[in-house]
Amino acid sequence: MWVVLGVIAIITTFINLYMYKAGKDYKLAMAMGLSFTALTLCAEYSLISDWVEVEDWAALMDVVPGMERALWFLTIVSIFLNIAPILLEHKGKK
Repeated sequence: MWVVLGVIAIITTFINLYMYKAGKDYKLAMAMGLSFTALTLCAEYSLISDWVEVEDWAALMDVVPGMERALWFLTIVSIFLNIAPILLEHKGKK
């Protein structure tokens, strides 16, 4: 599930950037991109919670260290890309 939500988050982020470049209202796409990013993190957390409940320590030890870094990086990139139009708009007004 987290993969599907992550792909949707990426698509909506690119829609956000496209709509800004096209001069259209991009704020709904920005909110959707950030929302799907949050849902992706929640889905990943649920997956890890399931592994803890069944005591699948091997899965936790194999996946969590690498996924932690990836999720931090991708979340920061998503936040930056989704708010980039606002920052560019603000810069253009000065």
